[in-house]
Amino acid sequence: MKSPVHRCRDVERQASNLQLDPCVPPPRLSDTSAMWFVRDACGIVCGVITWFLVFYAEFVVLFVMLLPSKNLTYSLVNGVVFNGLAFFALASHFRAMCTDPGAVPKGNATKEFIESLQLKPGQVVYKCPKCCSIKPDRAHHCSVCKRCIRKMDHHCPWVNNCVGETNQKYFVLFTMYIALISLHCLLMVVFHFLYCFEDDWTKCSSFSPPATVILLILLCFEGLLFLIFTSVMFGTQVHSICTDETGIEQLKKEERRWAKKTKWMNLKAVFGHPFSIAWFSPFAKPGHGKADPYQYVV
Repeated sequence: MKSPVHRCRDVERQASNLQLDPCVPPPRLSDTSAMWFVRDACGIVCGVITWFLVFYAEFVVLFVMLLPSKNLTYSLVNGVVFNGLAFFALASHFRAMCTDPGAVPKGNATKEFIESLQLKPGQVVYKCPKCCSIKPDRAHHCSVCKRCIRKMDHHCPWVNNCVGETNQKYFVLFTMYIALISLHCLLMVVFHFLYCFEDDWTKCSSFSPPATVILLILLCFEGLLFLIFTSVMFGTQVHSICTDETGIEQLKKEERRWAKKTKWMNLKAVFGHPFSIAWFSPFAKPGHGKADPYQYVV
C-alpha cells in the first residue's frame, strides 16, 4: 500500500519510461531574475488592506496621540519607535511578497532535459503533472502561484505569496514587527485614554472628543486583532523552523526522509549564518547556501 506522499506524486524511475508531455523548456536565467509577483486578485486586495491598516495606525498615532501631546520627549521616543517598527514591518511585507519563495522552473520535465541530468540507476525523479516540472524532495504545488515551491509552508493571502525556502525569513520578520507595532499601539492608546480622563478632552487631541474616541477604539480593535493573529503566526513559524517541518508536511503527516538537525542549525538555515543583527533586517538576504534545486531520493 502506497503512502500518502507517493499517492500525490507522479514518479518516474527512468527517463526512458517518460511519455512525451506538452512541456516547454526551462526558462532562461535572465527570465528568473525578474521581480516575483503573484497576480492573484484576492492576494492583491489583502496586501493593499495590510498597508492601509498600517497607514491608518500611523495617522492615529501621529495626529491623535503624539503631536497634540505636551510632553516632547514622550512624543519623540514613541514616534521614533513606532515609525521604525512600521518601516521594518512594511519592508518585510514587501520582501515577502516580491521574493521568489523557491519556485521550481516550470515545464522542465521533458524527456530531453531529464536525460541531460544523467541519472544513475535506481534514482527516482518526482514529476508534477500540474506544472510539468521536476519536483524536488519536500516541494509542493501551489494552486494559486501555479508552481511547485521548495519547502512550501503555506500560501498566505496577506503577503500575496507562498511562504517557502527563500522568503520564510521575511514572512517571520513581518509577523514579528506587526505584533510589536500592535502591542506598542495598544500601550499608547491606554496611556492616552488615562491622560484624557485626567485632563480636558479638548486639549488632549486636535480632533473633537467623539472623533478621538472613535479613532482610538478602532485602533485598539485593530491592534488587538493583529497582535493575536501575528503572535500566533510568529510562534507557529518559529516552531516549524525549529522542528524543520513545514506546515503542509505537518498537515499531511508526511514521512520524514531528511536528516534531523539541531534547532539552532535550522534557525541559521532560514535566517543565515552566522548569527548577527542581520537576522532582524528585511534588507539582508540570508547568506546560507541553498540546496541543489534537484534533489533525488535513492
